[in-house]
Amino acid sequence: MAQVEATTERIIAADAETVFDALADYKEVRGKVLPGQFSEYEVREGGDGEGTLVHWKLQATSKRIRDCLLEVSEPTDGQLVEKDRNSSMVTTWTVTPAGEGKSKAVVSTVWNGAGGIGGFFEKTFAPKGLGRIYDELLQNLATEVEK
Repeated sequence: MAQVEATTERIIAADAETVFDALADYKEVRGKVLPGQFSEYEVREGGDGEGTLVHWKLQATSKRIRDCLLEVSEPTDGQLVEKDRNSSMVTTWTVTPAGEGKSKAVVSTVWNGAGGIGGFFEKTFAPKGLGRIYDELLQNLATEVEK
């Protein structure tokens, strides 16, 4: 099993605190900025950063649907980590200042990929597909906080 990683980043025209607070707001903001590949969004515990338990289904391809139950932690300032209880998937969101009134949001997801030929294709194509999904999410987030 090889580890698979997908990373996407975007400069957002809002300060880092505003962007981070929006990302950590699972009650109001997060559900609004998720693209169409996400469904069955539900906050099960908490709803604001650390201690949140959130569920969604992620349809990465027409055949691949991942049922996610994520525990949220905030290991350091400006960082959210979502660990999936149903798989090895871990997503880390990092928001840092990027000049006057701007911030850089980086999302990185890692998981243990399949073995064999299936694993080769997963490692080759999954990061690009997930990157497109997260790029749309970050665009939606930018639209939300740049209002």
